[in-house]
Amino acid sequence: MKKMTKNLKYIFEPKSVAIVGASSTANSVGNILMKNLVDGKFPGAIYPINPKYKEILGVKCHNKLTDIKGRLDCVIIVTPAVIVPEIMKDCAKKKVGGIILITSGFEEVGRQDLAKQVKDIAEKNDIPVIGPNCLGVLNPYTKVDSIFLPVYKLGRPKPGSIAFVTQSGAVGSAITDLAAYYGIGISKFISYGNATVLDESDYLEYLLEDKETETIILYMEGAKDGRKLLETMKKVNKVKPIIVLKAGKGKGGQAAARSHTGNIAGSNMAYTAAFRQAKVTEADGINELFDFVKMFSQPKQEGKRIGVITNGGGMGVLTADYIEKEGLELAEFSETTKSELKKLLPSYGNVGNPLDLVADSGVNAYEKAVDIMNNAPEVDILVIIVLFQTPPIDERIVHVLTRVSDDRNKPVATISVGGEYTEAYRKILESNNVPNFNSPSGAIKAVGKWVEYSKYSGHLREK
Repeated sequence: MKKMTKNLKYIFEPKSVAIVGASSTANSVGNILMKNLVDGKFPGAIYPINPKYKEILGVKCHNKLTDIKGRLDCVIIVTPAVIVPEIMKDCAKKKVGGIILITSGFEEVGRQDLAKQVKDIAEKNDIPVIGPNCLGVLNPYTKVDSIFLPVYKLGRPKPGSIAFVTQSGAVGSAITDLAAYYGIGISKFISYGNATVLDESDYLEYLLEDKETETIILYMEGAKDGRKLLETMKKVNKVKPIIVLKAGKGKGGQAAARSHTGNIAGSNMAYTAAFRQAKVTEADGINELFDFVKMFSQPKQEGKRIGVITNGGGMGVLTADYIEKEGLELAEFSETTKSELKKLLPSYGNVGNPLDLVADSGVNAYEKAVDIMNNAPEVDILVIIVLFQTPPIDERIVHVLTRVSDDRNKPVATISVGGEYTEAYRKILESNNVPNFNSPSGAIKAVGKWVEYSKYSGHLREK
């Protein structure tokens, strides 16, 4: 498996891609895959394979894989399941680098015989196979896009540092689309489906060595080898944080998972215990997953003293409640910090933490308060609440928040609650890599999880 895992580079960094089952029929899977590579300006060679056509989208079409001269790095298969083993044999003859098997119709429908043939051919020839029954992969850095959903329906995220490994194509597509919408960059997207040849542990191993990846998201329903997963998570999470979303927790969900990818979801208690033992961060739902991801892009901070800035007193009080609930602390300002902050407030204002700049304070007051707390040694983390509805706040606040986040001096979380107007600003902040949350509870829980992981990884460094 180690050689196969290493050979995943031919899937994510190929110089040539063949699509077996390519088609000129609009909106067919084989046609969408061709359009993704051609329109996405994949820089390598593209080889459509289908005896029905002479060319597809202006690219010469071949009857079969073995007609192609020279090396083939990556082969995408979208043919009926019954002929996949024969195509796999052609892949072995061509000594291809890796295979993305989009086709369904294997374990999930009881065709273990076909799955075994695929696995045997792959293992005998050291060919990594992603799938079957998967959505595909995406590498924004190399413009490899085998996601079989059209770009106008599902956005493609920009290059970034977050890798997303998912057992479910549906969940994967939703999260990928949201990431693109909010401007969150990814390093790799891997939909692995039935995990017939390579499983989630193998992808974690690959991403451990991937230079573009800093944080890993794992969505899973069930693992075929729980012990292997536990040991791999322990190893990888020491270096790169893993955020996991586990589905199939109840009996109904477990049954659905079995029919979905052919994997048994297993005991929820066992998985939760394994996640705790490996010190990975478990999210409860897609919204919480995104909240954690935002915070995990920040500088590590083992301290838990938080400085809060707000232009709405009530929001500050709510945030203070959640800080206490999560076992964090409101920072005690030094006399020097208090003296500096007092200069920013009107005569009726009080210096405290949370610092209430009051509703008629503008962007300049925010900028000065942010700088003071960012330089205060007694403050470990900045939480900045901005009510965009107040008249003095304008677009300049985006520059203030982006600058303090880009400084990477301390972890920063921003909170903005509101409707359409606020949501527009939230999207701008997200696209500038500023962690923004639409609730104090979500923000502070994410901060707490990041502090928890920072302490864990910090203790490892000390050893």
